[in-house]
Amino acid sequence: MSQILPASIPATLFHERADAIAEAARELAQHGWTPATSSNFSMRVDADHAAITISGRDKGKLGRDDIMLVDMHGKAVGTESRPSAETELHTQVYRHWPDINVVLHTHSRTQSVASRLFAKDGVVKLEGWELQKAIRGHTTHESALDIPVFPNTQHMPELVAQVDAWIESGKPLHAYLINGHGIYTWGHDMAEARRHLEALEFLLGCELDLRRLNA
Repeated sequence: MSQILPASIPATLFHERADAIAEAARELAQHGWTPATSSNFSMRVDADHAAITISGRDKGKLGRDDIMLVDMHGKAVGTESRPSAETELHTQVYRHWPDINVVLHTHSRTQSVASRLFAKDGVVKLEGWELQKAIRGHTTHESALDIPVFPNTQHMPELVAQVDAWIESGKPLHAYLINGHGIYTWGHDMAEARRHLEALEFLLGCELDLRRLNA
């Protein structure tokens, strides 16, 4: 379906964002991190809007027409296409952090298994790994990086409230897992968001390996 843009958003800007999302999605799909049309990706367009993947599309075959515009409350703008049911989790990040411009959500096997394994603890504690330095604000392996694991629910306001509660507690948040689901992470730009996602995929895999080896 056609996308009708607000007068304040140049078509070239929206197309640039759409093309960047589609390219990243295709590359992440090649890793096997977006099975069965799962996962969703977005980029901020301006203070009031974001571009996001349309629900149900094969992430390995995305093009410009598979991206739509939403407002910062997750509502479709200028199109009858349907965004992901999890769109509110993207716009929540943009509302909390005006300097964040990209949100990535994937469902890799590693992320999904880790989310189940660590769900009872409510958090994955990453300590001592050199690759923690790939996460913005972490400059040494001696730091601690907590990745919360939130219970899964189909009721998005409940998930949004859980994330809000973590943020409002004052604890740092660079990413989170949802039990039996996948990971959300973000960045200033696509390069940083991709770096965070790839580093966390690696670190979660290392933690799973340690659990197996120490069993």
